Amino acid sequence: DEFSKEEILAYLKKRKGVLDGVCVTGGEPLLYPETLDFMREIKNLGFKIKLDTNGSVPIRLKEAVAAGLCDYVAMDIKNTLEKYPLTAGGPVNTEKIKESVAFLLSGAVPYEFRTTVVKELHTKDDILKISEEIFGASKWYLQQFVDSGKLIGSGFSAYSPSELEDFAAAARKNIPEIYVRGI
Repeated sequence: DEFSKEEILAYLKKRKGVLDGVCVTGGEPLLYPETLDFMREIKNLGFKIKLDTNGSVPIRLKEAVAAGLCDYVAMDIKNTLEKYPLTAGGPVNTEKIKESVAFLLSGAVPYEFRTTVVKELHTKDDILKISEEIFGASKWYLQQFVDSGKLIGSGFSAYSPSELEDFAAAARKNIPEIYVRGI
């Protein structure tokens, strides 16, 4: 279902005092300039905002944080910078990803990084390399891959919970606050 901005804001107005916050997610919500205005309207209603991003639009990420439009950012780290295009399924400007990572590492806003780990796309060495690329991160979550049945491609599978825990343990030397989700 699709809802208009007005319908969403009306819904939120009715839930003031019941809900604490809103997650702005997508696709990539920062692709659209109007997202910042929408976030401003949500903040004006008194809600906290968590922003989910892939980091591809660092200029809007910085603008959202500078304007106080998000209280928390969750950024997907798809893979090592070298393997980003493979994992994303096409060309990626990894300089923009690096810029967003550096911005979040600066501590301008509370954040987490998260990586959905897929057996056919990630190795233990990749996880270690990513931990070097985001060295100093406050939190990083390795997320268990779950086939939703809505994937563009097929043939992807999950690591076992113990394998994911092993990956996390190995990367803890670079990111002490690394956790596994979804197992």
